[in-house]
Amino acid sequence: MASNFSVSLEKIIQSIHLEVLYTPVSPMEIQIASADVGRPGLQLAGFMEHFDNLRIQLIGNAETAYMESINESSLRTTMDMLFAQKPPALIVARGLEVSPVVLESARRFEVPVLRTQESTSSIMSSLISLLQVELAPRVTRHGVLVEVYGEGILLLGESGVGKSETAIELVKRGHRLIADDAVEVRRVSNQTLVGSAPENIRHFIELRGIGIINVRRIFGMGAIKVTEKIDMLIQLEQWDQNKVYDRMGMENEYTQILGINVPSLTIPVKPGRNLAIIIEVAAMNNRQKKMGYNAAHELLRNLGMDIPSETDSIPVDQWTNY
Repeated sequence: MASNFSVSLEKIIQSIHLEVLYTPVSPMEIQIASADVGRPGLQLAGFMEHFDNLRIQLIGNAETAYMESINESSLRTTMDMLFAQKPPALIVARGLEVSPVVLESARRFEVPVLRTQESTSSIMSSLISLLQVELAPRVTRHGVLVEVYGEGILLLGESGVGKSETAIELVKRGHRLIADDAVEVRRVSNQTLVGSAPENIRHFIELRGIGIINVRRIFGMGAIKVTEKIDMLIQLEQWDQNKVYDRMGMENEYTQILGINVPSLTIPVKPGRNLAIIIEVAAMNNRQKKMGYNAAHELLRNLGMDIPSETDSIPVDQWTNY
């Protein structure tokens, strides 16, 4: 996945508990910009074409066995060819011993060498998962992200429409706050968006007339969460009596964020509407739809009517008689 972002080698070392065998400078100064990981088997055999020097390189039993099978002179030549490409780092899996020839070549070309006790497959999986999150394409939206019954709900709307007040009511009802005001949305895979709050405003929320409050301090650790998958988008807007709002939920609406379609609703706001309860019901209904149940379709079947396809348009006035 292409990315314009980077993550420090220091953060990778701390996150997956790597042992530092050699680093030319502080790992904080070394930036990783590729979410892919390489296994340099072909490169150790001398085939250097199509080598991506932006990838962290990972060696395990097979690569180590090959390196031990060749003489010291050939090993030095091989490692010099590999490290001359300037990969960001080399990780040795399974706690395997690292030859002094390898460390000597790494120092000559200033390539960090790290080690882990984990198996090759396990560390590769952990490393790729971490890099995909840290280097994911992202966008920041003005809104509120809450977890309601396990569903990540992104609340959008104009300033003052009641997003933060609704979030506080949801927190009081046992749900969790992820972000208020600024939501950083990351595309961590081709099907998944994950939202979080910028670290400097995490757990804080603004309530007009009261000011800034710390949700974690007031409501406890159970009221907050650092990240959450975005399952649904709800647009809050002031009630417009001239606008026709969906009353049946027959048609599925989507909003595209970073190339991924997210189910979306528009909920009108006016005095007397309990937005927290409405959002709770929307979250549960969205989960039911994902599991294959649609209440509007069942109602049509009970009435002996045809269920329209997703591309069909249902006139609003058709439903006002029921």
